[in-house]
Amino acid sequence: MTGPVTVKGGLVVAPTGRHRADLIVSDGRIEAVGDLPSIGRVIDASELIVLPGMVDTHVHLMDPGPTEREDFPTGTRAAAVRGVTTIIEHTHGHPVRRPADLEAKRSHLDGRANVDFGLAAHLWPEDIPGMRDMWQAGVTFFKIFTCTTHGVPGLGSAEVEPALRNLATFGGRALVHCEDESLTSQAERALREHGRIDPWLLTEWRSREAELVAIATVTALAGTTGASVTVAHVSTPEAAEIVSNARRDHVDVVAEACPQYFALDEAEVIVQGSLRKFTPPARVRSETDRDAMWAALSSGVFSHVSTDHAPSTLSQKAEGDIWSAPFGLPGLDTTLPYFLDAALSGRIGLEDLVRLYSAAPARRYGLAPSKGSLEVGSDADFVLVDPSGRWEVRDEDIVSKAGWSPYTGRVLQGAIVATYLRGEPIAVDGRATDERTGRFIPGPGALLG
Repeated sequence: MTGPVTVKGGLVVAPTGRHRADLIVSDGRIEAVGDLPSIGRVIDASELIVLPGMVDTHVHLMDPGPTEREDFPTGTRAAAVRGVTTIIEHTHGHPVRRPADLEAKRSHLDGRANVDFGLAAHLWPEDIPGMRDMWQAGVTFFKIFTCTTHGVPGLGSAEVEPALRNLATFGGRALVHCEDESLTSQAERALREHGRIDPWLLTEWRSREAELVAIATVTALAGTTGASVTVAHVSTPEAAEIVSNARRDHVDVVAEACPQYFALDEAEVIVQGSLRKFTPPARVRSETDRDAMWAALSSGVFSHVSTDHAPSTLSQKAEGDIWSAPFGLPGLDTTLPYFLDAALSGRIGLEDLVRLYSAAPARRYGLAPSKGSLEVGSDADFVLVDPSGRWEVRDEDIVSKAGWSPYTGRVLQGAIVATYLRGEPIAVDGRATDERTGRFIPGPGALLG
């Protein structure tokens, strides 16, 4: 696409409201918004909703690493097709721990992304002294586990505290997976001693109590150290409320939500087995539980949403028993459609959707104002949505290498017509253009290096 473009007559949505407006796009950025004369090529959006591109800040694409599960070309194709224009990625299979790791990964990913991307680092205890160097090298955040998962060691309180204290000295950010290691390991020992291999053991192994204890500890340490912390994939309103209470005490901590904790029921693991193995596991036991999650989302108890996209194929999920099957679910194909359906059916507002899956995560991780909005000067990343359309989720339509979805069979209101990155179409009518124009976005600390 050359020259300016006018996106004409769409319903443009921001966190603060919606209005009919035209967008003028030039040189990859939003040049003007309003009732404007058409310039250059015209895209008729008069029957469509115009959303800023989604910003998914918790994605695992396994590249480099065990790419039989997912890679960057396939994963970012799934993102593009379903309205996500920016991701922050970190893979457990080939973790970034040193500046040289980050540079090698950036080089490897050259020409492999359909969408823009930041990269995060994993934190081992011995890497705590080098965190500032990693921040200045350009990582977007540090992923910290409080329990050993995916081969990444869990950090106890005596290690989390110095890590967060160090983080606060240079203004970095952390995404913390909160499950208490002493509780999960004790539960695992007891379950194995009793010979348990039934899928229900997942709910006892990765218990509600383990999550609550870890979140309470991490939020307390964020308060004493002054660090900026996001609690990953918070699974219940009670857990999110711990974070919300800390925020009222002026602690820089927020709760991340994921669709699986709204859409999937706890009891599904009994029948679905490893296809519902993710952690923390699903917690919804009743419609009252589900309504409470939606209420927490719309009221601001949750800061933002992400996928925690961590795919495996059906055959990979079927290997071994519930203990050895891989954790994780595919999500890039379905997260915007799922929350778009919620917005169009009245569960949340369209403004909430934009706030939660675009504006707020962009702000949280230093990507705004270029990402997360359709304001003058922002990158022209936008999604055109037909509100009258429908999409039935089918395994054969999943772009991710997983090739399946936990939401298969659901009919979702709203159809994603096209996705644009910096003014260029990267997906149209469910097909990615595969131009591979996605760029690496250095974290904010790179400006200090």
